[in-house]
Amino acid sequence: MEHIVLLGDSIFDNRAYVSGPDVVAQLRAAIPAGWHATLLAVDGNLAGHIPDQLEKLPGDATFLVISAGGNNALQLISRLGQGVELYAEVLIDLAYEQAAFEKEYEAAVRTALGKGRPVGVCTVYYPKFPEPELQESAKAVLAVFNDVILRTAFRHHLPVIDLRAVCDEAADFANPIEPSEHGGEKIVRAILELVRRRRSNETTFVLGW
Repeated sequence: MEHIVLLGDSIFDNRAYVSGPDVVAQLRAAIPAGWHATLLAVDGNLAGHIPDQLEKLPGDATFLVISAGGNNALQLISRLGQGVELYAEVLIDLAYEQAAFEKEYEAAVRTALGKGRPVGVCTVYYPKFPEPELQESAKAVLAVFNDVILRTAFRHHLPVIDLRAVCDEAADFANPIEPSEHGGEKIVRAILELVRRRRSNETTFVLGW
């Protein structure tokens, strides 16, 4: 019996952006009979909201999956979209924001691990902005934020779903930053593979590449 709990933001809580089943509904349809899935992720939340989400953790939860950081990065991407005159200013902004995010993400992961359940984490996929300059800026910012996610995961020996490799085609997106039903289906398959490998006692890995 497994009870999978989804924590984080709209990568999991995408109900408002799809006409069909959202990620948690797709997960519930895919898991074996007797298993359960709970959505604690909230559209618009930051990594710093994870401890609050964990206050509602079901007592029988067996595996926690975190997908957070996209909204943290989006705040910086939005500022870059307004135009920056100095290259050095961009790098300084990135450095400060990375340090702040690392502190926030580390606290979120430590809080999750403190619940005594296995934890897996997800990187943030690349968006699909139609404007080339905004798209490239977003990828550059997300590289910095995903570096934090990966280093935190490796530091705590956590398995990783690399959503950059999972959601890698236009059909995976309902809009530039939210997963579609097609993308949700791929995310669910990755989550179930994560659970399968944990149940098989496989070693730490990055799933997606």
